[in-house]
Amino acid sequence: MIESELKANLEEMKDKLIDLRESLDYDSLEERKKKLEKRMAAPDFWDDSDKAQRIAQRLSAVKSKLDDFDGLWEEVEELELLLEMAIEEDDKGVIKEVEKRANKLAPAIEKLELKTLLSGDYDQNNALLSINPGAGGTESQDWAEMLLRMYTRWAEGNDYKVSIMELMPGDEAGIKSVTLRIVGPYAYGYLKSEKGVHRLVRISPFDSSGRRHTSFASVDIMPEVDDDIEIDIDKSDLKIDTYRASGAGGQHVNTTDSAVRITHIPTGIVAQCQNERSQHKNKASAMSILKSKIFEYMQEKEAQKIDEIRGEKKEIAWGSQIRSYVFHPYQMVKDHRTEVETGKTSAVMDGDLEEFIEGYLRQQ
Repeated sequence: MIESELKANLEEMKDKLIDLRESLDYDSLEERKKKLEKRMAAPDFWDDSDKAQRIAQRLSAVKSKLDDFDGLWEEVEELELLLEMAIEEDDKGVIKEVEKRANKLAPAIEKLELKTLLSGDYDQNNALLSINPGAGGTESQDWAEMLLRMYTRWAEGNDYKVSIMELMPGDEAGIKSVTLRIVGPYAYGYLKSEKGVHRLVRISPFDSSGRRHTSFASVDIMPEVDDDIEIDIDKSDLKIDTYRASGAGGQHVNTTDSAVRITHIPTGIVAQCQNERSQHKNKASAMSILKSKIFEYMQEKEAQKIDEIRGEKKEIAWGSQIRSYVFHPYQMVKDHRTEVETGKTSAVMDGDLEEFIEGYLRQQ
């Protein structure tokens, strides 16, 4: 009978939520919320607007988890009560309404379950995403630009703010490198699934003979490090260059002459920014990127676990790819780590990455 099945489904949902409460560490989240709210109530809180925004973002992420759980718990309890009353009164209309609402609850609980997997130290941080083409000239550079569009679409579709920190256009088409800053709760947590080599198989638009080509590009993801994490950078270890951003043309080119490149001499780590209109702002953004890169370097060196923050570094070539995008002779995108695959290549290139991200997080 539909009534007994519904009752069992709601009980199962409640059991899942009880487990999720424990996974979320609900009580600790409540404590964290109170502490962050106390910090935000301080009279001088907004004196440092950048730091204030980061703290506000953390509070928003904590409240989101708590509110999601509370909302789902209340909904299940309400449906249980409604069902009990409807069964007593033999009200088929209400029973159908309970069934309809219960069907919508299941994916919402799954979504919250996925959120609980984002429990890493830096998962809630903003993300810095870099794309670099592999060997192959124009082919790989065009593929890198396609990935840039894909990640921009994904971020915008998930209400994240995206800004280009630096971009070097290709000589004929595509890009030689790009770094994006993606701002929003858990941007790094979701995007860490994307680090690695991405492989494209297609009929080349640059080959007059219409031959099939294979191209590679690497994607690197770093958590943006905030001021709460102390990283000592000696100014004498820095080489700072300014230059005019220029390229072959196209929508991404910034013509400002205030671009900044900072090199950390002891490690050889380079960070650059060209998207701001003043040299001062570009320098501040480049320093923020450099800080994140040095932090990542230190984590790798100390922990000796490269895949903990960045993922295993591999050559941008055949056999090292984490995901393949095949446009010819058939349509398929396949993740080689999780075996998740889809034939909806156009949707993926338009930023529909949820299936791949979820598959990766559930495997960790």
